Amino acid sequence: MTDDRTPSASSATAPDGFPPSPGGHDPEVLRRRALDALLTARARTTALTDSVDEAELTAQHSPLMSPLVWDLAHIGNQEEQWLLRAVGGREALRPEIDGLYDAFEHPRAARPSLPLLAPAEARTYAADVRGRALDILEAAPLHEDGRPLERAGFAFGMIAQHEQQHDETMLITHQLRSGPVALTAPAPPEPTDATSLPAEVLVPGGPFTMGTSAEPWALDNERPAHQREVAAFHLDTAPVTCGAYRRFMADGGYTDPRWWAPEGWDMVREHGLDAPLFWHRDGGQWLRRRFGVTEPVPDDEPVLHVSWYEADAYARWAGRRLPTEAEWEKAARHDPATGRSLRYPWGDTDPTPEQANLGQRHLRPARAGAYAAGRAPSGAGQLIGDVWEWTSSDFLPYPGFVAFPYREYSEVFFGPGHKVLRGGSFAVDQVACRGTFRNWDLPVRRQIFSGFRTARDA
Repeated sequence: MTDDRTPSASSATAPDGFPPSPGGHDPEVLRRRALDALLTARARTTALTDSVDEAELTAQHSPLMSPLVWDLAHIGNQEEQWLLRAVGGREALRPEIDGLYDAFEHPRAARPSLPLLAPAEARTYAADVRGRALDILEAAPLHEDGRPLERAGFAFGMIAQHEQQHDETMLITHQLRSGPVALTAPAPPEPTDATSLPAEVLVPGGPFTMGTSAEPWALDNERPAHQREVAAFHLDTAPVTCGAYRRFMADGGYTDPRWWAPEGWDMVREHGLDAPLFWHRDGGQWLRRRFGVTEPVPDDEPVLHVSWYEADAYARWAGRRLPTEAEWEKAARHDPATGRSLRYPWGDTDPTPEQANLGQRHLRPARAGAYAAGRAPSGAGQLIGDVWEWTSSDFLPYPGFVAFPYREYSEVFFGPGHKVLRGGSFAVDQVACRGTFRNWDLPVRRQIFSGFRTARDA
């Protein structure tokens, strides 16, 4: 879920490509929701960019990531293209910079060499665009029978999600950067009943409704709702912890090819991997670097910064497997008492701080077993927030998929090259995280806020 998924508005698909949203969405409620989502995203963007100096904003802290100032201006440029031009019909403010901030035109490693807007100019540009976008939001009808981009406020929700996705990307850059601490946050809440939780839960077999045709701001790859049949399986109650992962390491997990997919074993040997990213050994102790702070690795916190290959190897070593995407969603959403699929594990209401670790409130996952109020009917917890969870599934379209509003958000990534992650992390805002939300990435990725849980057949 990063910046290489948003081209210009000129690549939008035809209006009839928009999956219909349900009736009953009050335009004024959606308008207030859109306003709140846009303001929340901008406050976070400001915090991420104001916390470092100009040199840090323009530096490339890793060839895997863009300079922070690129993300800032890209956020403004995409908002201009979709909200000012496509929705508002306004004249282009800065058409000459469209190419500079087209994520498909310039790979991340090459972006520092581009004639990018300087930090002050990027801030002014993004603020100017935002003021005009809010004027358009105030006047937009947002009716169900309106233009596809305006219907149920979709374009405004899409742009809020886009900005939050870049905020997550910028937070990854903050984790990769060296230098003094720039971001701080309180620790997440402690679990109250972790010691009494079972290691795994049984998810009964049978059909369930996967995906959505009802969520007004759901993106194209989440649609449409459809029936899936899933056999009974057992799933970890919580994500795999650092302590459990250390046992895999101590048992020679990184030196035994039996556990690894061939490409994963090649990766281990090529890069000399022996632990998750940002871990290092100091004498007999494992330490990690987290946003500029070096600290002991906490055994009871979900493991973070592992690739799909590492998650898959651990699962094989443990005599288990990664869950499929359908299994993960059934465990997270299916309510056997009603037969319904819920928006979130706890129900249909938006997340609260008591239910999930979202929105960069804590800058780390909560300990395994936390957020009792957020557990699903299946009994599994921490399915939303804390860590993105790798699944065994390739990123593929649902039956009846229609690209909207552009092919490059999802369709060009479909296939065996990308693996699906579910659930969000502490770095994800609620507007870009729900029970149907699908993330995907290359199986080698480690800098992302990724963890996993394991499953086994019943």
